[in-house]
Amino acid sequence: MKKLKKKNRLMRSEALAFKKRWEVANAFEKEELRVLSYDEKLEQLIMLIASAKEFDWTKGLEAEANEVRDRWNKLRKAYHA
Repeated sequence: MKKLKKKNRLMRSEALAFKKRWEVANAFEKEELRVLSYDEKLEQLIMLIASAKEFDWTKGLEAEANEVRDRWNKLRKAYHA
């Protein structure tokens, strides 16, 4: 006799519970960010930039920055700015 395989589908109640957990987590994160001081936000930004250097992501970021710079230059030329 053949065994029936269980499908990997969420029940509606499981999906709703999952969604609710993420809503709670997102609300918590928004509140946490809301109460941060500007100094703390700046410190986080500095740490993020340092981690990009630490993981050697700067080459990719530099290429993207150059692409954006080229787009802005095209727009400036097109609009004589």
